[in-house]
Amino acid sequence: MKKETEPAGKRPENETAAGRAENPEEKPEQNPAQNSESRPQKHPAGRTGILLLNGEPWRGPIDDGNAYVLCADGAYNWAKGRVRIDENLGDFDSASEPPVPAPSRIYPSQKDFTDGEIALERLLELFRRREIVRAEIYGGGGGREDHFLGNLHLLYRACREGLPCTMFTAHAALSVRRGKFTLEKVLGKTVSLLPFGGDAHILYSRGLFYPTENLTLVYGSCRGVSNVGVSENAEIDCDGGFLLVAVNKEKDVKNHLFEAAEGHPSHSAPV
Repeated sequence: MKKETEPAGKRPENETAAGRAENPEEKPEQNPAQNSESRPQKHPAGRTGILLLNGEPWRGPIDDGNAYVLCADGAYNWAKGRVRIDENLGDFDSASEPPVPAPSRIYPSQKDFTDGEIALERLLELFRRREIVRAEIYGGGGGREDHFLGNLHLLYRACREGLPCTMFTAHAALSVRRGKFTLEKVLGKTVSLLPFGGDAHILYSRGLFYPTENLTLVYGSCRGVSNVGVSENAEIDCDGGFLLVAVNKEKDVKNHLFEAAEGHPSHSAPV
């Protein structure tokens, strides 16, 4: 466990990005989910929580029209001017300039939580208060591989809490799922299903080329890699464990061959 101390040359923990000192007694150290004082205003139904991370910069569009946008640390470097930011969170040891809006708190760089984890706790807080109904993560891929692997665990945490959460990278849409769920717009795309944190059991699936009915995916096996969508949407029922789901961003050229299958399954394993 890392020692919770402030390194030399860092801004004191009780100082904001604008330089305003705060009384430390007003903000005791506690779980990150309880630390934020920013409160979003009333919003239309179906609001999305958006989390921007400091991995590979997201180069596609981000729909912030009906969303609450959290920016974690150095993600501000690529997100500023491209997307509206409602709240900045983190230690900002990777930010090239003071973020706007100014964060209500600067976390120490030596801490037990990553900036992404702090931001996810904030999203979960909003979800519990029914102020968002889903979450999207951008900038979570590329960059440091250890952070990318950690970000996959953020998806797992969100799933355990009941918050639908998808992380969009330059190549795929990633999520952790359990129970019954639908994958939209997967026709001709590679869909991979991997057990996460232990074995996973799939009761049935529809809209995928390779059958997965009554299939146990053993943790440590790659059995579920490279399935293919043969319908616009795919339905999956994971009645045991958790699935890490990866849907490739673009259709694979070879997968056009499977579109002609018209949903007739193959009994061979995915390749």
